[in-house]
Amino acid sequence: MKQPVLQARLPFAPWMDPRTARLPGILPVEGDDWILQDDAYAGQMAERDARLAAQEDAVHALLPEAAEPAAELLDLILQKLTRTPGFAVGADAVLRPDGVQVALGVDNPLKTAGRLVQEDLCLLQPDGGEHRLTGAVLCFPASWTLAEKIGRPMTVIHRPVHHYTEDIARRVQRLFDAIRPEQALWRMNALVYDDPALFQPRPEGAQRPPPVERRYMRCERQCLLRLPRTGAVVFTIHTYLVRLEDLDPAARAGMAAAGL
Repeated sequence: MKQPVLQARLPFAPWMDPRTARLPGILPVEGDDWILQDDAYAGQMAERDARLAAQEDAVHALLPEAAEPAAELLDLILQKLTRTPGFAVGADAVLRPDGVQVALGVDNPLKTAGRLVQEDLCLLQPDGGEHRLTGAVLCFPASWTLAEKIGRPMTVIHRPVHHYTEDIARRVQRLFDAIRPEQALWRMNALVYDDPALFQPRPEGAQRPPPVERRYMRCERQCLLRLPRTGAVVFTIHTYLVRLEDLDPAARAGMAAAGL
């Protein structure tokens, strides 16, 4: 059996903080930490490379109208990586902290960006009063499928989510409209899993089997930022997968009260 790609610890337990324990649980990002690297970087990047090479159609999509935002996003990521220890950013390639060199200008910019950072990257653009998913690199889906969501507006994307009510949808849209380029936002979810696979797509309407052995905590640190030039919204997803036994004892004790 393939060894799971895990973090040694969960840096933040969202169910333990009253600011993040309830929906939508959104906070401002401190500094420019909308992209992070952690101890699972090498393992997650190896899987990202493998998915993009072997099944690109399942994990990458870019509509024509998202080409310019994708290029702007890659430029923004490269600017950040020049300030990030472990990366060597050159004119034609980037040397990652795991020793892998990623060529620039060979693949489209969104796919290239998806080979540089641990985060899954989604592009959303306004269309008729809502934001629509126009591009994504989604190597670690948690119970959704990119092919079903690309090109669709937020309310349709979240239609199978029972707690995504009309009120929540309106609040989310107001939030999207108000995001400022200089201030990214973040939230974090938490779910218990039996299966440690990072790649867990499911078609719309299919339910994730309830965990029986309850072995892993899977959390997504989700950030929202507005690209200053094109105005597109970027939704990033940094996936943490930690053994329950490796959680902080207080965080593990607090799971029951949080309904986890």
